[in-house]
Amino acid sequence: MATVKAQPIRPAKMERIILLCVLSTCLSAVHTQNFLFSSKRGPIGYKDRDEQRDGTVMDEIIKTNEFQAARMLDGTTSLREGDIAVTSGRRSKACFARSCLWSKSVDGHVYIAYQFSPEYSEMETSLIKKGMENIEKGTCVRFVPWTHQQDYIDIQPKSGCWSYLGSRGGRQTLSLQNPDCLQVGVIAHEFMHALGFVHEQSRFDRDNYITIMWPNIWRDRLRNFEKFRTDSLGLPYDYSSIMHFGMYAYSQDGEPTIIPKSTKAIKLGQTSTLSHIDRMKINRLYNCGEDDDY
Repeated sequence: MATVKAQPIRPAKMERIILLCVLSTCLSAVHTQNFLFSSKRGPIGYKDRDEQRDGTVMDEIIKTNEFQAARMLDGTTSLREGDIAVTSGRRSKACFARSCLWSKSVDGHVYIAYQFSPEYSEMETSLIKKGMENIEKGTCVRFVPWTHQQDYIDIQPKSGCWSYLGSRGGRQTLSLQNPDCLQVGVIAHEFMHALGFVHEQSRFDRDNYITIMWPNIWRDRLRNFEKFRTDSLGLPYDYSSIMHFGMYAYSQDGEPTIIPKSTKAIKLGQTSTLSHIDRMKINRLYNCGEDDDY
């Protein structure tokens, strides 16, 4: 029987083969990236910028956390509703009970100590302070640099934008990844969680005001639309709260996931600042005066 001798591959031919392999890998990576970032194929939480001009703070947070932050931060802590850190074994939705509020001073203010990671630049810490000032305006909350206080917020550029809910006692992390989370509205949103507020559409009475379009939500993110029996503090439902999801949050096909029941033209959420009702919530939760007093 005749045998066929294997022909050696010439160096020039080998180079062409390697080049084709590299090119194929690059094209595959580009295709994968386009697939992941397409608002019609994944748990994006926002529509492409050329389709949506009125994005919300939460859209920016979802965009960052879906591709940067792990759903499990460590062995015992995970993210709920997209950006609330929850540690197993601890209560995570009872923050309208007074047990997880920050202490109030005798002068009527709520002083919250904070510490910056040394990894932030001077420009970045200045931007974070602007987000904190957004919370302070019209409320009794004041952020002060940490010196010796037992309870304080440790601001870190970890993976993603997230916070624990309310005061946990001792040092607690609030993550503001740089540069993605360093937007005034995003910063204020995470500090609202640290004050004890969940997302507005999580209110137990939300079905009177909005319709959740369950078929349009990416199925792995359905839990982000649960509702909880929280205290509304006697305030109306706030479509324009900085804590409200956008209309296309976690859309799997580019269609709305939240639709207001009001017949008026309503924009959900905020892009950069607290709403008037957000400020009223803070003052009522912490038994302060009205925002005109601050």
